[in-house]
Order: sequence, then C-alpha cells, then structure tokens
Amino acid sequence: MKFTCEKTTLGNAISIVSRTVSPKSSLAFLEGIYMAAGEDLRMTGYNLETGITVCMEANIRQPGECVMPARMFADIIRKLPDEAVSIEVDENYRVTIKGGVASFQIMASAADEYPQLPAVEEENAVRLPQNALRNLISGTIFAVSDDTANPIYTGCLVEAQGDTITMVAIDGYRMAKRAYREEGAAFAPMSFVVPSAALKELEKILSDTEDELRFTLGKKHISFSVENATLICRLLEGKFAEWRRFIPESTPISLTANVAELTATVERVGLIVNEKYKSPVRCLFSKDGAEFRTVTTIASATDGCRLAGDGKDTEIGFSCRYMLEALKAVPTQEVTLLLSGGLSPILLVPCSPEDPDFTYLIQPVRLN
Repeated sequence: MKFTCEKTTLGNAISIVSRTVSPKSSLAFLEGIYMAAGEDLRMTGYNLETGITVCMEANIRQPGECVMPARMFADIIRKLPDEAVSIEVDENYRVTIKGGVASFQIMASAADEYPQLPAVEEENAVRLPQNALRNLISGTIFAVSDDTANPIYTGCLVEAQGDTITMVAIDGYRMAKRAYREEGAAFAPMSFVVPSAALKELEKILSDTEDELRFTLGKKHISFSVENATLICRLLEGKFAEWRRFIPESTPISLTANVAELTATVERVGLIVNEKYKSPVRCLFSKDGAEFRTVTTIASATDGCRLAGDGKDTEIGFSCRYMLEALKAVPTQEVTLLLSGGLSPILLVPCSPEDPDFTYLIQPVRLN
C-alpha cells in the first residue's frame, strides 16, 4: 500500500475513527485502525459495539490494506509538519511515514482478522439536518442511566411518527424528552434505543449546521452517515418504559422563570452540596417567587429567585444536580415550571408553542 495525502485531512480522519478504537482489548487488532486504499482511502475504528468509518481523498499509488497501531499512528501524524504526508506499507507490514524532512518507521499488522462492520441497507434512510439531531442528543443524553443492571435505559429511545422525531432518556429519577418537527415530513413509524456511548461519539461528529445527515435502521444495528463519516452501532434490546405515563395529567400550578436567573440561584445554593455532603434542595414556591435552601452537616445556604405566577406555598425537595442539568438543556431564555404538589414531579416545559419541543421531569426528594 502506498499513498500521499494532506496531513490535516488525514489527522482529522484519524481523530474521528480513533473514538471507537478499543484502548485495551484481548483482540490486539481492535486496538488499531483499519486502513484500506482503493479508489479512495478508507479508515475504520471498531470496538465490536460501535464502529466509525471515514472515507477521504488521497493520491493512491498502490492499493492495499493493513491495521495501524492507533495511538502511535495518531501521535506521529499529529506532530508532522503541515505538509503532504506519504505512507508506504511493504509486504512485511513495515510502514514508512514521511512528512517534510521527518521520517518514521513503524510496524502495522495484516488486516485478515479485522472484523467487518455490520451491513445496514441504505434503502429507507431518514434524512435530517445535522443540528436537529445534535439538539436531540444534547437535550436528552444527560438523563441516561448508568445502571448496567437494566441496560435498556443506558441508551436513548428514538421514536419517529408522522412529521416528528422524538428522543427520550430515563434513569429512574428524571426524564428528558426533546422532539424535532419537520413540516410536511412523513417519517416511517419506528422505535429503537441507541446506546449513549454511540450517541456521544455521534454528537462530536455532527456540526451545528443544517447540512444533511441520514440514518438507516437495520434489524439489530443502525447507521448514521455524516458527510464522509459513517457510524454504525448495535441497538439495545429490551422493552423501554411507556414514558408518556410518567407525565402528570393535571398540573394546577404553572410558573414562568428566567432560565439564567433560576440556574444561577440553584448553582449558588448547590455550592455546599457534593458527593461527601449530600442534601436535597428545599424549594418553597410562593407568589411571584421561590426560596431555595439547603443544609448539610457543615454548612447551610439560602437564596431566592423571581417567578411569574402563584406557587401556592408548595414546598418540594429535589436534587440540585438533576435540576441544573435540566435547566442547562433548556433551549430557551424562559421556561414554564408545572407543579401539582410536594410529592409530585417538577415539569419543565416550553413557555409558548413556538418554542422547541422539550419536557424535563424531575422526581421529588422526600423532605424530613
């Protein structure tokens, strides 16, 4: 194998595929980057759960394939001068890398045992703006469970129906839902759960633009194609909870808050709460305002925030971290808080129909 390409282009591709290379595996080839030179240059990182392939242009003088040692290869390319890079792999998998006056020789390995990524047919691909999917992921993934005893909740549920695609995450203490609507669209009905690890890598690939991506659902896998990169991952199996049942039907108390002001208040009160000194935040919702206070064994804090509406002196305890993560995911300057009592969840929803579609639910903490 022998080819020449731009250092920046090669470095960017290596950075993307390295995200799904196993840092340590009993199968040594999974710690490497699969490279194949043919009509173009194709590189793949795969950990048997999630794989990323990037195709790029290169001046290919001799086709071939090999598995490069990922970390060493990435470090060398990153440190080379910003010039054209030439790479040659001989029949014994000795690799010569040249850039400017710098030259390196490393050992690669045969690609015979490198596993192929699962095939997912592209026939029924769903097309979305990249920023739409990026917002769905960033607006929900913080609420994914880390409890592997019930793996279905370590991913996000994706539902498509009509003109709407909805993403939901649940961890038993809270729920995050974001939806994307495309006027005139007719998405095929589907429901599946994507592992959070794959979504985190996908979020890094997506750009904040309306450039198109496409995803295709297979029987056990899903593929996401973003420009010259393709991510394929295994879907999570199991029954996801009917999340709509968790949303209270009646919430007689409605309050409007400025997101920045409410976030700052909760952050200040939460300064004395940490993993060693845990304590819920007590919130007393009254007319046109709320008081927040918390007490640990070594400190106490009290603060307040203006709200529009009457909280009817409702007192609720909640996790400071859960509230902050929900507030930071709210995509608008103002948010509506819906309450129905001290032992019922807090709902954060849009203030107007023109706002992006989101719902954040936080279960209350019983107060002594």
